[in-house]
Amino acid sequence: MENRKNKSGTEEFDRSPLKEENLTWEEIRTEHIVQDEWIDFRRSAYRFPDGKVFEPFYSYSRRDYVVIVASDEEGNYLCVRQFRQGIREVTTEFPAGGIERTDGREYGRERGPSASEDALEAARRELLEETGYVSDDWRHLLTVPSNATIADNYAYIFAAENCRKSADQSLDETEFLNVRKYSADEIEKLIDEGGFQQAVHVMAWLLTQRR
Repeated sequence: MENRKNKSGTEEFDRSPLKEENLTWEEIRTEHIVQDEWIDFRRSAYRFPDGKVFEPFYSYSRRDYVVIVASDEEGNYLCVRQFRQGIREVTTEFPAGGIERTDGREYGRERGPSASEDALEAARRELLEETGYVSDDWRHLLTVPSNATIADNYAYIFAAENCRKSADQSLDETEFLNVRKYSADEIEKLIDEGGFQQAVHVMAWLLTQRR
């Protein structure tokens, strides 16, 4: 499978041969187990490409979100420490947060300016609210499905350099987090020792190191 160059001169993956594959499942039945303002958790039955039907498959809808790999003017990285109920531990991770919806919904497959806040603006807001820092030097690194197996939301990953202190934290009533600064070597050590426990955040760090 060959790569080709786009208008900007960079290479992009040639997906045309993939269109010939017959791998798509057909969703034939869905039950909304929980559908409230925060999440749509579903149980579905699918027909496979060979015609067989299998169930249950579970999936959910949540808001898209941003992750910010932020470094200050001294080259230290801004991280937050907070409790994560999934693993019931206090984690070290990068600033992150949900992209606000403009249609009154907390989730949905519709993405773009008509449905949600601009991702970069969400990243600027989350960095300021969680850390009190701002930056004029932003890069979009990648937009990637958060968990393609079970969820339909996306993570928008940004790098923010030369961050400077501008204000105090402005946290939501459910947020309890502390800001910590780490050198690049310290983050590498945290990752190697299993102390940086968010998978998308580890990927975000690796992206900053290659670009």
